[in-house]
Amino acid sequence: MSELKKDIGMRIKELRELSDITTEEIANELDVDEETYIRYEEGIVDIPASFLYQIAQMFNVDLALILTGEETRMTYFDVTRAGKGFTVHRRKEYKYENLCKKFIHKKAEMFIVTVDPKENAIPSLNAHAGQEFSYILEGSVKIFIKDNEIILNEGDSIFFDATCGHAMVALNDKPAKFLAVIM
Repeated sequence: MSELKKDIGMRIKELRELSDITTEEIANELDVDEETYIRYEEGIVDIPASFLYQIAQMFNVDLALILTGEETRMTYFDVTRAGKGFTVHRRKEYKYENLCKKFIHKKAEMFIVTVDPKENAIPSLNAHAGQEFSYILEGSVKIFIKDNEIILNEGDSIFFDATCGHAMVALNDKPAKFLAVIM
């Protein structure tokens, strides 16, 4: 069990307990079974980034607090230098780099997401509250949204209802990189 998973789980548990909410209540609210939720708090399994975003919204805290334990402080701007974003490994299919961890009261979360190619990839669909925008920076992906499969190439973008199950796979045996904005 990684220390980062344990730390994130501990912070989520603390937010839940401070709000006087049971594991059953929060699991129901976030549409996940209670056993899975408890495993998140214990740091036993990876927590999807979209789930962390939902938790942050539910407790009205910035995602950076959950990820790093540090309060956000910036009110006018937050600069993230190239390659210096906070790395988050939350879903096995993707690598996330959070591009804004210190700006307070964000209305969206921005990530650079890398998808490595997998042979015969069958993606696990993810759904979460809100909307999502993705802009393909490098490579090509096939995005699955609800019952649709859409090919996106470098420079293409898509905006969608994130409550619909969705996932991306890299094409052409090359990694793909995209900017994801979750609102």
